[in-house]
Parts: sequence; C-alpha cells; structure tokens
Amino acid sequence: MSNIPPVADLLDLSGRTVIVTGASGGIGSGIARRFAEAGANVVCHYQSNGAAAEAVVKGITAAGGKAVASQADISTTAGVDALVAHAVSRFGDLHAIINNAGHQPVEMLIDVSEASFARMMAINAGGPFLLTQALAKHVRSSGSGGGAVVNIASIEGHQPAPGHSHYATSKAALLMFTKAAALELGALGIRVNSVSPGLIHRDGIEEGWPEGVGRWKEAAPIGRLGRPEDIADAALFLVSDAARWISGADLIVDGGVSARSTW
Repeated sequence: MSNIPPVADLLDLSGRTVIVTGASGGIGSGIARRFAEAGANVVCHYQSNGAAAEAVVKGITAAGGKAVASQADISTTAGVDALVAHAVSRFGDLHAIINNAGHQPVEMLIDVSEASFARMMAINAGGPFLLTQALAKHVRSSGSGGGAVVNIASIEGHQPAPGHSHYATSKAALLMFTKAAALELGALGIRVNSVSPGLIHRDGIEEGWPEGVGRWKEAAPIGRLGRPEDIADAALFLVSDAARWISGADLIVDGGVSARSTW
C-alpha cells in the first residue's frame, strides 16, 4: 500500500511561496488569505490599488501569516520578471502562481475597439502566459523539482454572455493555455490547472444588478452566489499535494449552474 500522508498534511503549504495576482480585493484577496492560512508565503500582487493590497497583507500578518505586497504590470515581460524576482528575493524560492488578475468591462461586440480587445487579451491571457513561463524558467534554473499554476478562468470561457465577447474569448484562450502548458511543463514537475468561477458576490452587486442576481440564484441548484472563499478553496486544493496527479484540468465552481437542464 502506498504511503499517503494525512489529509491535513496534504493541504499544508508551509514553506512554499505563492504569487497571487490581483490580490487587492475580491477573489484575489480571498485566495491570498486562504493560502496564508495554509502556511504559504504569499506575494500579493496589485496593479494600481496599493492601499488595498497592503491592507490584505496587514490582515494576513496580524493573523500570524507571511505576506508581502508587490506592484507589477503583468502584461509585460519586465513587470513579470520584477514580480518573480521580488518573490524570490523576499522568500528564497517560488513554488506556485495563481493567475487571478483580470479585466472585465461590458462592451457590445460592435463597439469593441482594437485597443480594448488587445488590452483584454494582454491582461487575461497574456499575463498568465508570461507568469507561467517565468515560473517554468525559475524551476528549470533552480532545480527546485516542480511547482503549480492555477489559472482563474470563468464559466464564460465555456458559455458567453452578451457584452462580454472579448472577455469570453480571453477566458476561452486561458482554458486552452492551461491544457497546453500542462502538456509541456509536466516534465519539469509543474502542474497547471484552472478554476472557472460562476457569479461571485461583491459589495453592491445585489443592489446594482438585482435582476441578474435573481436569475443566477434561480438557475443555481445550490441557490446562492459564489463567495471568494469558494474559489480560494478550489485553488488551494489544486496547488496542494492532494491534487498531485491532476494537471490540465478545469474545475467549474458555479453552484451547479452549468449542470442545469436546457429543456
């Protein structure tokens, strides 16, 4: 019989360093907190909201965790290289990337400009590509033996919605990139998976979009919106040793909406 560690040990990330992009709020801050609770050293990336990222770090450290905020433009190689260098210089190594940062404006297809489409792809697909590549280069050069990537995609990568043609396209690209990266990076011991969230609760959403929230709750067998911790727990599982034989997979976390009958 194989020597399988206890469940608690499988989910223990003590000593591992994880970069969480877009960690200043929403899903990203929930992921950062959960990984810190699991013992990881967390690099809380932000693009522009430094005060919010520092607040997340302050909360983590006050609870006994280890975290640091780090600003970077992840749509550029220079920004990604600086982010990875900061993580390694602060904590000594890098073991995982959570590609959570995203861009989601509402624009009808006929009105989407070339610049808007390019920005969408650069952030939602280009950033994860560059960060995954950077982790692979680090693992290869350091001989650390492996790592893990979790791409936060969306159910819109499977089923689009009006006003999100460019967003859905970027998330579908991210889903395919997950498979392609898993195929190539397994030889380095790097697992690559994705999580596709459904509609996640945020401040003001029920007041600002009551009809959409109502439709979602009606469609979801579980009967509620998602919460940041729902996505955080899925990401934690996929990075942990509990998912040691899982790579190239997408975990849909949507309260069962995608299982709804179409007739």
